[in-house]
Amino acid sequence: MAKAKQQVEVQLFPDGNMRVETHNIKGKQCLKYIELFESLLQAQVTDSAFTEEYYQTETESAVTDEMEVHA
Repeated sequence: MAKAKQQVEVQLFPDGNMRVETHNIKGKQCLKYIELFESLLQAQVTDSAFTEEYYQTETESAVTDEMEVHA
């Protein structure tokens, strides 16, 4: 069975706020991606909610500097 592709979805709003959602990233690993965006954009999380995937068993993967951006 093929492993689902891990994705980070970013929405930018006219008021400067953004929404970042992770998909197919299980466990606390999703937080690494949120921290990466905070660092890159010099931003701060003001609100967060955990998805069902957060509570699932983590799988090994690494945050890399390669990103695929869709506009």
